[in-house]
Amino acid sequence: MIERLKNLFRRAPDDIAATKATDDMILVNAYSTLLALPKPEFGHVLNNRRDLSDPELLTHLDGFCGYVLSRGTPEMSSHKYHAILHLQRVQQHASLWVAPGEMPALYAWARKANALLFLPDGHVLDPDGLVLVHAGDGSSAAGASEPYPEQALARKARIEGKLAAAGVETGASLPPLVCEKELVLRSEEEIAGRIKALLVCALRAESCLAGQPMSVDELFSKILGADDHLSAAEQAYLELDAPTQHQSVQLLWRYEAVYLLLWSLGLAPELPYPPQPCDAGECVRLLGELSKGKLRDPGEILDALDLHYRLHWSIRERRRKAQPEIEGIDAGVVSERHHALNWLVRFQHAQWDDVDTPT
Repeated sequence: MIERLKNLFRRAPDDIAATKATDDMILVNAYSTLLALPKPEFGHVLNNRRDLSDPELLTHLDGFCGYVLSRGTPEMSSHKYHAILHLQRVQQHASLWVAPGEMPALYAWARKANALLFLPDGHVLDPDGLVLVHAGDGSSAAGASEPYPEQALARKARIEGKLAAAGVETGASLPPLVCEKELVLRSEEEIAGRIKALLVCALRAESCLAGQPMSVDELFSKILGADDHLSAAEQAYLELDAPTQHQSVQLLWRYEAVYLLLWSLGLAPELPYPPQPCDAGECVRLLGELSKGKLRDPGEILDALDLHYRLHWSIRERRRKAQPEIEGIDAGVVSERHHALNWLVRFQHAQWDDVDTPT
């Protein structure tokens, strides 16, 4: 029976309509971060397959993250952390019935698919079939490793080298980030709308801090359509008749996010390093060019994300150790850029107000 299944699926791996699972088969759930799932070149019966177009997948993945965290002690271990990072980037979930003799071929496919595996015994496996997170005590088997695409590993190494050459220490244990094969950027229309909303808030904050507050209606008349893209927090700020200095200072920093997003559309020519405050007047001037914006090459955006992620870690680490700030680098600019980049690459699928910048 197993040999017959092997021959059948080698001829047509995706044609499973007339095939049923047998009692000796193992139900394997595969969680791939890739946008395009490689074709399974082994005998299997497809139980289910879905991507993020299924609204229930994100809920399922969130619950799975909770499951991983709850294994063993509640403390976050390195392997749990990396497994959760993987699940937050998952694009494809496939449930397959696989015969025991086909498991080695499944593992080879899982490596190509950059997938973690979940078996009926409750263990989370790495692509090679090693226990990454034990169902009982949360431990990992010797040699188990979290999967990352080669593109992501190469970018991590390159950016670490660039920062090292600039005299900036980065944490070797920091993971690779999302790569081109996993990436779904925000659309040009979303980015343009976000720029308008951010700019309204930054202009309102600047005018309030200067003691000459511009009315919200006036701002909306100058930046058409901005009111359609406000986040809940931005809406709440604009409804304040007299925001505090602290509230306005926080929104004034949004010029840096505006500049980053203008850069992502190719409207700002460069993203200067070391990061220094942008020209707010330039942000306002470039608003008139929004209709001409075209997304930069994804590799450029991912390079910027990787750099600011590692730079942000270094800034926080120095502060944790009460060390001097990195000379020539404005920490506030790095934070705002990191926030905007995480929104841009849909980090944790969060909307603007909920975007996190963990390091």
